Formats: sequence, C-alpha cells, structure tokens
Amino acid sequence: MKRTQNILLILAIIALTVFPLLYVQKPAPDAEGNVAEIFAGADDKAKDLVSVINPDYTPWFESLMEPASGEIASLLFALQAALGAGFIGYYLGVSVTRERMQREAQMRAEKKLRAD
Repeated sequence: MKRTQNILLILAIIALTVFPLLYVQKPAPDAEGNVAEIFAGADDKAKDLVSVINPDYTPWFESLMEPASGEIASLLFALQAALGAGFIGYYLGVSVTRERMQREAQMRAEKKLRAD
C-alpha cells in the first residue's frame, strides 16, 4: 500500500510539473508587433515601464551576468529560492534538535538530582 501511494504521489508531482509546460500558450504580440516572452518577470516589465515614463533615464549600474534567456533567469531564481528554503529548513532543524537535546540533558540532570 505504501509503495503504491509513493508511486501515485510521484506521478502526481510529475503531472503537475509537465502539464502546465505542455498547455502554456505563447502570448499574442502587442499592438506594436513585439512578441511577449512567456517567462518575462517583473524586472523586465519595470524596466520597460521606466523607459516609457522617462526615456532619458540611465541605469545606475549594469548586471554582472545577463542570463541567456528568460528560462535561464527563471531557473536561477528557482535555484535561489530552493537554496534559501534549504538553508531555512536546515536552521530550523538544527534549532529544534538543539532545544530537544538541551531539554533532555536538563531532564537527565533533574533525575540524577532526585536519585541522589
């Protein structure tokens, strides 16, 4: 039963990952004929809006590395989020384990005092 349940969960995760990628449709070009990117983020939209509001605006600095495409940028963002979540999970696990070990040491010390 547990093996079947695990297989079904894995298949559900694969389906939830693959189906959106299969059924996503590329947005139609805008009025000026510019083709919209599927994976364009808020940074790109903000940059476009700033150039519309103030065409003479010059950026303060340039990026150290420009990803090859929107998909690569999304991958890097997801990797950053996963690493952050891993760090937070590790920190919480260490904190809980440390607290549990301190509680157990305190209980052992109290038992030892009662026994004496």
